[in-house]
Amino acid sequence: MIEVQSLTKKYPTRLAVDDVTFSVRQGEIVGFLGPNGAGKTTTMRVLTGFLPPTSGTARVAGHDVVSEAVAARSALGYLPESAAVYPELRVREYLTFRARLEGVAGGDVKTRVAEALETCLLGEVADRKIDNLSKGFRQRTALAGALVHRPPVLILDEPTIGLDPVQIIKIRETIRALSRDRAVLLSTHILPEVEAVCDRVLIIDKGRIVAEGTPSDLRAKLAGAPVVRVAFKGTVPAAELARVPGVAGVDVEGDPAETRARVTCAQGADPREEIFRMAVEKGWVLRELSRASMSLEDVFVRLTRHDEADAAARVAAEEPAAAPAPVRAEEPPQ
Repeated sequence: MIEVQSLTKKYPTRLAVDDVTFSVRQGEIVGFLGPNGAGKTTTMRVLTGFLPPTSGTARVAGHDVVSEAVAARSALGYLPESAAVYPELRVREYLTFRARLEGVAGGDVKTRVAEALETCLLGEVADRKIDNLSKGFRQRTALAGALVHRPPVLILDEPTIGLDPVQIIKIRETIRALSRDRAVLLSTHILPEVEAVCDRVLIIDKGRIVAEGTPSDLRAKLAGAPVVRVAFKGTVPAAELARVPGVAGVDVEGDPAETRARVTCAQGADPREEIFRMAVEKGWVLRELSRASMSLEDVFVRLTRHDEADAAARVAAEEPAAAPAPVRAEEPPQ
């Protein structure tokens, strides 16, 4: 439903999107992640028709966003980060206006508005002015406006920003329900939200896609050697733990009250049972034994963190070269 092929967008002073290719299928929610300035917003603006691409193609529901712009936009529901609604209108009035604006036939407007109100749980505020609604209800009203013409593709930019935990849960449930017969591209900085809602993740950095896959696949690819975290009461020598079969290394943080260790496992090994047996044999009091897992936040930081390298490069570039030693003229012979 969304097909992007070799998409590039250049501004006069920078390359914002560099040869990006991805797709989103019907019934799929894809999380679109990236640090500020990575090219995420530019890509979405090209997809929604706000910006033309420099090169490459983008298609929405089979329609090219440049040569078939009207058809592409008709197939698209877009919720921007700063959702624009008319505060002086009542919710039902606003959705009626949006339905007509999106080309819904006159006889279908009332049905589509009622459907959007029900889908986004807006029935109780349908006849209230938008200006008097909470942030959560305003966000749901904007989402309903993006849905009222039944688009097969949704692009949602930070749909839960500024909402309280209860409202976030409701919006997530709504998005999950909407994805059953639509393709959804979801941009957010809330990484737990991606794990809770998205089927697949795209990570863009410096204008290029640097990772793609399910959250679990990305964690597995970048996790490296598995790690077990263990804690014992009192002092336990690292050398004892290092002798456990399947242990490749031990990093111990000890104090008289508790020993905590980060145990690196050999490839394919899981030494937790052996550690437990050793604790029983040695009479150690085991307080914690768990396998550490990489979060999506760890994956994101590892793929997009450039601070240390960039800082080092800047220092190297700004540091003046060492001045050459002064050359002394030879003294004339005496």
